[in-house]
Formats: sequence, structure tokens, C-alpha cells
Amino acid sequence: MLSKKQLENSVKYLEELGFDKPEVGIVLGTGLGQLVDKIQEPIVAHYNNIPSFPLATVEFHTGKLIYGTMGGKKVVVMQGRFHLYEGYDFMDITYPIRVMNELGIKNLLISNAAGAVNLNMKKGDMMLIDDHINLQGGSPLAFKNVGEFGERFVDMSAPYDKQMCAKIKDIASSKKITLHTGVYASVVGPQLETRAEYRMLKILGADAVGMSTVPEVIVANHLGLPVVAVSVLTDECDPDNLQPINVPEIIEVAGKAEPKMVELFRSLIESL
Repeated sequence: MLSKKQLENSVKYLEELGFDKPEVGIVLGTGLGQLVDKIQEPIVAHYNNIPSFPLATVEFHTGKLIYGTMGGKKVVVMQGRFHLYEGYDFMDITYPIRVMNELGIKNLLISNAAGAVNLNMKKGDMMLIDDHINLQGGSPLAFKNVGEFGERFVDMSAPYDKQMCAKIKDIASSKKITLHTGVYASVVGPQLETRAEYRMLKILGADAVGMSTVPEVIVANHLGLPVVAVSVLTDECDPDNLQPINVPEIIEVAGKAEPKMVELFRSLIESL
């Protein structure tokens, strides 16, 4: 069960380390670590040193919180997130969002690597998430004492902040960066989808599919924290021409697209 004491212990440790009133929180997805190179005067906290924090397991995630300055703002970056497919529960997955909120962030930026279900979108493109479908079979708000942390019944009519979404679209347009807008479906994983599942996702109205992001967005809404999320599309999910999965290629595609995502996030942070 989540307790305020746990959060206090985590926050106290980070504040003593020098995490001083960050304004923006950032969650980095698989293969999307280059953004940390843009942080000035970084202070690093490894997850395994932060009291009450889960530990990262996936080899593509390094497991640390990084505090510093970017775009003229104090930021805290989560390099390495937690997933259901690693055996974590929704409380673990979203705990860092609650910690960043307690540290004082006013906006949350999320990135992920996803598969393109909408075949008008190509691998290497990016998609601004306008809405989502939760297919993970649970909620990070389904626990007994959730009322201690906010309203139990959270409105999700517009989970992604309209102002930040408009700003990031304008930035993409001015920098001639292709940024689609669409619906992200979040599944459990870690296996990828079958041909029939891709067809199902298309029928449901998904434009992209991944294994993260939605729990964090739900908790951000629970906390009244404005959130924006961008998917880097690393593969094309065509059920009529489905190729065996190539994980190194997915990581490579994410890495090539990442400078554009970093530019979008940096410019958005400047504008906040």
C-alpha cells in the first residue's frame, strides 16, 4: 500500500542531494536516452539509492533520476521507467511520477517507443499522443487509500494537456519536424502482437501500440499535473506483411529519431 511516509523519505533523500524545486519532469522511453546529454550541471540519483524506489531491470533503461537545467528551466529526468512486463505493479510503475510531483514539478513530458498501427505513419516518425486506450487490465488508482492522494474518480475526458499539445505542434511545424497526432494503445507485453491483435487494435481506433505511458498519464491526471506525451514510431505493424521482430533495429530507429524528439522537448520546456 502506498504511504505518504514513503514519498517523504524519497523526496527528502533527493532534496538533500540537491534536487531543488524542479519545474518540469521528463520520462524517457526505450532507446531514448540522448536527452540527458543536454542537461546542464546534472545531479544523478541511482534508483537503488533512493529510499522506497523500485529498481530498473530492462537493459535499455539505466535506472536513474537526473536533475539539472534545460531550456532555462530546472528539470528532473527519469532515465529508465518501469513496466508491467518486468513484474512491477501499477504502484511501482507510477511511484516516480508521485515523487516528481512532490518535488514540485508543474509539467510532465513523456516519451516512448511504439509500433505504428496506422500505416500512414512510418518508422522513424513521431506521434503526439492525443488520447489513449488502456489495455493493461488494471489501474494505478485502484488501491484502498487512493483518497489520501487525490480524487478516486478521475476525469479522463482530456488526459493530455491541450496547451502543451498545441505548443509542441507549433514547434514541430516551425522546425519542419513530422509530428503525427493519434491514439496510443497500451498493452501488457512483453511479447509483441499477433496479426489478429494488430487488426483488433486498428478496429479499436489505435494509431500506435506500446507497453508503457498510460499508467503514468493516469497518475498525472490524478495529481492535476499537465502532461504531454510523444511516441517515436520504431516499427510498422502491418498484419498483412508482418516481419519477425528485430529488437536491435527498433533501438536503432529510436536512436536515429531521438534528436528530433530532444529538440521538440527542449523547445517546449523553453516555452513553458
